[in-house]
Amino acid sequence: MKTANQQEKQQASERLLSVGEVAKRSGVAVSAIHFYESKGLIQSKRGANNHRCFPAVTLRYVAIIKVAQRAGLSLEEITQAFGRFAYGSNMKAEEWHQLSMQWREGLDERIARLTRLRDELDSCIGCGCLSLESCPLRNPYDELGKLGPGAHILERPVIEKPRVCLQAEEGNPTQE
Repeated sequence: MKTANQQEKQQASERLLSVGEVAKRSGVAVSAIHFYESKGLIQSKRGANNHRCFPAVTLRYVAIIKVAQRAGLSLEEITQAFGRFAYGSNMKAEEWHQLSMQWREGLDERIARLTRLRDELDSCIGCGCLSLESCPLRNPYDELGKLGPGAHILERPVIEKPRVCLQAEEGNPTQE
């Protein structure tokens, strides 16, 4: 026999919301709700009046989508993560932990790339232009040009250790 509190929780979880209610409570435009539905991130049912109705758990899904997007995750990455769980189920703490761990490695890599971009933005990025004074030291004789187009120094893998170069005039080692 369910307690009154358990019955209230079950009724709340089974409650259906209109698209306007989902938008208002989640802080997302109605058009975004429709977009998320078209991408398969959330699902609706048709009510007796043929209007879209969303289960209350949709609010949790939209909140996760918003957090993931703020963190820089693509809708494809979010869709893949959601695919691991049955839609409409209340995500438990362990499931949220699994989901966040799935995203952690990619986020750490993005953070490292952004940190490198910030730290190296005003120096040579290995594009081959040879216009900055530091380029002949970082990319002598345009060696990186042999690798093809692009900013090879900036786009190198994050796990790569910095190379040490000798500055021709000073003889002091510097890190790239």
